[in-house]
Amino acid sequence: MAVVHTFPERTQPDEPPALHDRAMDNLRFIRETMERASAFTAVPGWGQVAIGLTALFAALVASQQKTFGAWFAVWMTEAAVSAGIAGWTMYRKAHASDTSLLSRPGRKLIINLSPPMFVGALLTVVFYRAGMEAQLPGLWLLLYGTGVVTGGAFSVRPVPFMGLCFMFLGAGALFLPAAWGDALMAAGFGLLHVIFGLHIARNYGG
Repeated sequence: MAVVHTFPERTQPDEPPALHDRAMDNLRFIRETMERASAFTAVPGWGQVAIGLTALFAALVASQQKTFGAWFAVWMTEAAVSAGIAGWTMYRKAHASDTSLLSRPGRKLIINLSPPMFVGALLTVVFYRAGMEAQLPGLWLLLYGTGVVTGGAFSVRPVPFMGLCFMFLGAGALFLPAAWGDALMAAGFGLLHVIFGLHIARNYGG
């Protein structure tokens, strides 16, 4: 009598997801990540608005001063206040977006903005010793704009454009009458910060 051997039926393993579906999921993830990265900027919009408002007040106060020392003290105080506002609001924005203040956008902004600020500090001393105090508004606007352009080169488009506007004002201030200095500082450090700050706050996460 012949013996018939029977074998257990093999179960088919679950089919892996189609390669096409996995590729589409990966592409979708990459696209969304890039969109989030391109829309984020370390520049705090509301911080820029606050800086602009304090600069407008500083320009008004500085224009009433009778001596260069008093005028210079007003703007140095404004620079310190602005640095504090910028640092705090950058930290707040990074925290709200669950990123580090020293993430790539923030690090690039700080690294590229620092050299022009350092050069500006040195040239301020040189201009003062050379009796060129009237050229300081142009110097400050021009170098600040340079730092913003380089620091915002990989940020959202309004940031480097704002820097170019500062550079334009700074170049003008170097050749316009000295009496226009505070007005141009108000237009740059005041109005430009407010206008671009509002745009960034509304469109790029505060």
